[in-house]
Amino acid sequence: QQWQMNVAVSEDSGLFSCSIWRPQGKSYLFFTQFKAEVKGAKIEHAMAYSQAAAGAQSDIPLKQEEFEISETAVSHREGKFRFELSKLVIVAKTPRDEL
Repeated sequence: QQWQMNVAVSEDSGLFSCSIWRPQGKSYLFFTQFKAEVKGAKIEHAMAYSQAAAGAQSDIPLKQEEFEISETAVSHREGKFRFELSKLVIVAKTPRDEL
């Protein structure tokens, strides 16, 4: 299966985003678990999707109960995740040292 990953950094380098997705939309893979971690930054926002946008279809988010977000990771929620994952988006903020 083909997957893509994109990492972008804001102009002031304070925020970065990471997207991992299947361009063809829905994945036929059966996921038993997933976890994405960031190092050296704190997650500001994250979202997981059972289907990625393809053609005229829109992203379909996982139910909030299916995954959990901590300061440094996004992962499946044991016993709640329904085994479908086609896209994961994370926005994190790097710490700043003020002079």
